[in-house]
Formats: sequence, structure tokens, C-alpha cells
Amino acid sequence: METENKTEVTEFVLLGLSQTREVQHFLFFLFLLFYVIVLPVNILIIFTVRGDPQLDSPMYFFLANLAFLDICYCSVTPPKMLADFFSQQKTISSRSCIAQLFFLHFLGGAEIFLLIAMAFDRYVAICKPLHYGTLMTKMLCWVLVGAAWAGGFTHSVIQVVFVVHLPFCGPNELDNFFCDVTQVIKLACTNTYILEFIMFVNSGLVIFICFILLLISYVVLLIRLKTGISRGKNKAASTCTTHIIIVFVMFGPAIYIYCWPFCSLPLNKVVAVFHTMVFPLMNPMIYTLRNREILSAMKRLVLQYFLGRGK
Repeated sequence: METENKTEVTEFVLLGLSQTREVQHFLFFLFLLFYVIVLPVNILIIFTVRGDPQLDSPMYFFLANLAFLDICYCSVTPPKMLADFFSQQKTISSRSCIAQLFFLHFLGGAEIFLLIAMAFDRYVAICKPLHYGTLMTKMLCWVLVGAAWAGGFTHSVIQVVFVVHLPFCGPNELDNFFCDVTQVIKLACTNTYILEFIMFVNSGLVIFICFILLLISYVVLLIRLKTGISRGKNKAASTCTTHIIIVFVMFGPAIYIYCWPFCSLPLNKVVAVFHTMVFPLMNPMIYTLRNREILSAMKRLVLQYFLGRGK
């Protein structure tokens, strides 16, 4: 841990996705186009859920919070990545790097816990339908959302507390387009074996356990729907299937990155792009495209807006 006679690193160099100028320009316009198209859709989902009385249910309340979380999550790394495509020196200060790492895990962890809250909501709706209205109150919904944010915050603080005290004396190159704990730790001028294990438990193992538990819970709910006789079971089965898709979309890249956190895998950068930018913005859209009620509500909101401006 001694850092005497060594230069302290004050910034890190991000190698980015490509060193070729033409490829960088192509990726910039590709990601910017995706960002400009998909981001407003997530904002529209939030306004639709908040503005339509027919969507006043816990499921849509959680969906609006998921969209908000994903918007925040996709505001951590993509802006810096897009700016770096036109920068000769892709650097980030050590403080900004730690901040990026903190918010990435804070929002990502909160989203994982929110998915667990959404699974609990589906369990109550399917297994306790007669008591759903009394159990899933507005207060409980807010408590579950608050718990999701608190869980993400706790997870992120654990990451940052260990990383912020590490000595960095060079080299300072990160073979990625953002700062993440799996690569930052490798640059520390000390033995990080124990710290790597702690990070693996805090990220990889927790993510994998949550993934398995969520998958099992939705499979059990689908089996219950298939064997039971109840009204609206087709709609409930469709909703559970959508949740399973989101679980795979959300957890797949995270498991790839954090279950082997300190090994350089060939597709690390590609998976990181989908994990930090593409999939989060797509999550609420997947829910929306598979739900006729919210699609109808969005059409009503858009028509109301344009008709209102036309008067």
C-alpha cells in the first residue's frame, strides 16, 4: 500500500471503442440517433402513466419508475462516450471516474431491486387476487421503490468505499469507454486479490442470485397460471413473459461482465455498450410494445397534445 516516490494518478485515459476516426464518427451518429429516438419514448411512458387515470395501478407505477431509472442510468456514461468520439485525448479525472462508477452501480443496483419489487407485485396479483387492492397500496409501492433506491445506494457505497482509497501510480489506461470497478482495480499499485473477491461477491454473486430467484419466481407463476382457472390469466401470463424477457435483457450482460469481473473477455466492450446504453432504454419499450392498455393511453396523450396545440 505504500506509494512513496511514486507519482499519484490524477486522471485516467479511456481507450474507447475504436481508435479509427471513421469508425468513431459512424458510432457517434449511430448511438446519437438511437439516443434521440428512444429517450423521448421513455419520457412519454412516464407522462402517460402519470397522466392517465386508467393506468393508476402498481404495475404501471413501477413501469414509470423503471423508465425513470433507465433514463438516469443512460445519462451516466453515454454523454461522455459521445463527446469522446470527437476528442483527441479521451481522459477523465480520478474524481469524475469515481463519480461515474458510483452512479453506474447506484442506478444499476436500484433497477435490480426494482425488478424484484415488480416480481412481488405480480406474485400478489396472481396468487392473492382478492387481496391485491388491500395489499398493494400506494404507500407500499412507494416503500418498495424507496427500498430499491436504498439498496442500490448501499451496493454502490460498498464499491466506492474500497476503490476510493486505492493507490494509483500508473499506468492509467482503461481499455473501455467508461470507468468501472472491474478495470479500475486492475490499475491499483497494490495487491487487490481480497478486494477483487469482495467486489465479486457484491456484484457478480448478488446479480447471479437475484437472476436465479427472479427466473424461478416467474416460472412458478407461469405454471400456476397454466394449471389454475382464473379470469384474465392470458393477460397475466403475457405480463409475466414480458418480465422474464426483461430479466434476461437486464441480467444477461451484467452476469457476463461481473461474474468474471477481472478477466478480459473478447466481447467486453460490446456487451458494455448494450448494458449501459442500449438495453436500459429498451426495457420500458418492451413492456410498452407488449401492453395494449399503455399503447392506447400513449396514443390518447399524443392526440390530445397535438389537438390542443391545433386549437
